[in-house]
Amino acid sequence: MSLRPMPPAVRAAYRAEMNAARTTTDIEQRWRHLERAHILSQPWPWPHTRNHVAMFALAIVQRDRREALGQVVRIIVAAPGSALGRYPEGNTGRAGVSLTQPMPMPTDLAAVLATAQGRG
Repeated sequence: MSLRPMPPAVRAAYRAEMNAARTTTDIEQRWRHLERAHILSQPWPWPHTRNHVAMFALAIVQRDRREALGQVVRIIVAAPGSALGRYPEGNTGRAGVSLTQPMPMPTDLAAVLATAQGRG
């Protein structure tokens, strides 16, 4: 799935989360939207990488060195991991979470991804 284009329903949900992250003034909500966008983007190399770049930028704004460094590592591995289908589903993409740790997926995001994969 990773080398196919992002299905329209997933792209719309991803863009909505990324836009919400850009427009909210609440930092915790910004992170939440970026995390949700991350979950949606994992199967696709470039959106996944763009999401980590946005996370890196937010970490820089917050002067969070640990998060910024974690995002640099994730920027490097995001595209190859997505292209090879090696990513932990549901992982929020933050530096405080292991790169390989699967996490529970929010029900609404699971539904969008399942529909895009023909399972819904």
